[in-house]
Formats: sequence, C-alpha cells, structure tokens
Amino acid sequence: MKKRRTNKKFTNIGDVLGRVLHQYRPMTDQSLIRVWDLWKAAVGDAVSANASPAAFRGRTLLVHVSNSTWLHHLRFLEKDLIAKLNEAMGQGEVQKIQFKIGPV
Repeated sequence: MKKRRTNKKFTNIGDVLGRVLHQYRPMTDQSLIRVWDLWKAAVGDAVSANASPAAFRGRTLLVHVSNSTWLHHLRFLEKDLIAKLNEAMGQGEVQKIQFKIGPV
C-alpha cells in the first residue's frame, strides 16, 4: 500500500479553484474568471461591500447583493457596472448583469 504524502503548508483556496476552473472551463471562458479578481477595483468599495459576483451564464454575470435596497440601486447602475467591468478586463465579455439577494 502506498503511503499518502502529507502537505504541512496551507494552500489558498483561490489558487486551487483557479487551477480547477482552468481545467474544466473552455478557453473562451477563461477571461470571464478574471471578474472575481477585478471586481473590487472596477466597482468600488461601497458596491463591493454589498455585492459580489457569483456565477456566469453565457455572458450574463450573476451578482449576489446584500439586501433589496442594494438590489434596487444596482439595477439602475447596471450599464455603468458593465462598462467598468469590461474596461477593467479589456474586453466586452459581460453583456448583462442579473442581481439576486444572496451571500456577499
């Protein structure tokens, strides 16, 4: 029986997820993954404290928001947020944002 090697160093979950997503997402979707890294810088501190990207469905970004007030507010800012995210990513990857109350 082969002995299991133990790793005494902790690994950042973001590094692990990045490697896994890279293996299973099509190469055309790789640029979408950058949204998580660019989110706070692109949308600002106030928005990022109350909203965070959750998933993609095609070119639609699902964003979880902290409460109904922020959900309503961000719906009015959707076009501005799309423009800021696409500018930060250097491409027009995000075409629509869907907001939903969820864990931020």
